[in-house]
Amino acid sequence: MSHTSHVRLLPWSGPEGKRAILVTDGTAGPLSLLADRIENQQIESAAVIVELARPMAEAAPDLTAEELRWITRRLIESLTDVLNIAESRAGRIPPYED
Repeated sequence: MSHTSHVRLLPWSGPEGKRAILVTDGTAGPLSLLADRIENQQIESAAVIVELARPMAEAAPDLTAEELRWITRRLIESLTDVLNIAESRAGRIPPYED
């Protein structure tokens, strides 16, 4: 019987800021479940930030440079998180069969 290894990009950085990965047999272990919860929190946070950014973008001429920098930083952080989640999940989707 052969064991299949599953590689998962984790939603946090490892030592020295490098990407953290988890290699498992595909079962839902404690670290995988923790990563799932963190990913869900990151997605929820991104949705909140987008809702905050919408009215700020419409009021852009009335915002200070500091307010614009703040929302830009939050959007970049959230987008980075969501892109990492998308990459991680795409790596776990099996390819189409011919």
